[in-house]
Amino acid sequence: MVLSRKDIACRVAQDIPDGSYVNLGIGIPTLVADFIPDGREVILHTENGMLGMGPAAEEGSEDLDLINAGKIYVTESVGASYFHHADSFGMMRGGHLDVCVMGAYQVSTRGDLANWRTDNPAVIPGVGGAMDLAAGARRVFVIMDLFSRAGECKLVQNCTYPLTGPGCVERVYTEIALFETGPDGARVLEIFDGSDLGSLSERTGLELIDGRAS
Repeated sequence: MVLSRKDIACRVAQDIPDGSYVNLGIGIPTLVADFIPDGREVILHTENGMLGMGPAAEEGSEDLDLINAGKIYVTESVGASYFHHADSFGMMRGGHLDVCVMGAYQVSTRGDLANWRTDNPAVIPGVGGAMDLAAGARRVFVIMDLFSRAGECKLVQNCTYPLTGPGCVERVYTEIALFETGPDGARVLEIFDGSDLGSLSERTGLELIDGRAS
């Protein structure tokens, strides 16, 4: 059984330390806000200018002035603050965020990140604050499907799409497995679908390191 998108977001939330300042990217990363464990204080930042973002707003209770960077209606936590877009980017570039969670088109086994352009003329490229987050956040987590719709593995030896940032990704959360990336390659920390390391290596076409016992 593979993880659903909510399951993946929940798994990421378990790895965010208490007291962290965290940026959540658009798409599946937004769901992480709904799964922060009880009793853990995590301050959520959104690049359009809010610190102290809460979970997504329930249908019928939306505040039209409260959206995240993905234009999803959100709530505010006690003590939330708002600021200029430039100040928000200053936080991102200035190393003030402990963790950011983003999506990706590709991640290399070394942790290179490609998440803003595929060179597909039908898709308008938009990097947003991804480069600032990749360079500025202390830890970068990626959530993505392990395989594209065409069946190509998105965890790759070398990215073929334009890079957002080199060697910046620490962990890749997918519906099939959790990987840790680094100079030595991709280390498998958890396998969710019941397969073994050998079959996962064969499916991805990658030499994978077993990190489950460490």
